[in-house]
Amino acid sequence: MPRFFSLRQAEQLLPEVESAIREAIALNTEYQQEEGEWQRFAQRVTLLGGVQADRAGLIEKKNRRAAAAQRLKDTLEKIQEFGCLVKDLDIGLVDFPTLWKGEEVYLCWRLGESGIHFWHGVHEGFRGRKPIDGDFLDNHRGEPAN
Repeated sequence: MPRFFSLRQAEQLLPEVESAIREAIALNTEYQQEEGEWQRFAQRVTLLGGVQADRAGLIEKKNRRAAAAQRLKDTLEKIQEFGCLVKDLDIGLVDFPTLWKGEEVYLCWRLGESGIHFWHGVHEGFRGRKPIDGDFLDNHRGEPAN
């Protein structure tokens, strides 16, 4: 069963989520660099027919790429354990499931925003963001009704 956040709960969790998303973005950059190095190395080995392959270099690059991927995966899992959904790692877009008028919707936050000021339907995405207004607050529940 998914966790549903009240706006207050999501706002309270935001500092931890922001720290983790910043870490994930940095780790993704590191992984992309390692992946690029790996691809260039593999291309050189292919062009040379593998005759002069530096086995130690190959293993080192492979291990660095795998370590970067694992650190990124662990950080993304940490964010998911909070109950949040990472929607776009490149811009630091995170959704918090909530209920509005008995329907699951998302509180939407993007890295750099001072707080959670928008929401959208499950199938609307970032382009469907709407400001959190009085109607939303009046009809919003963090937990399902019993």
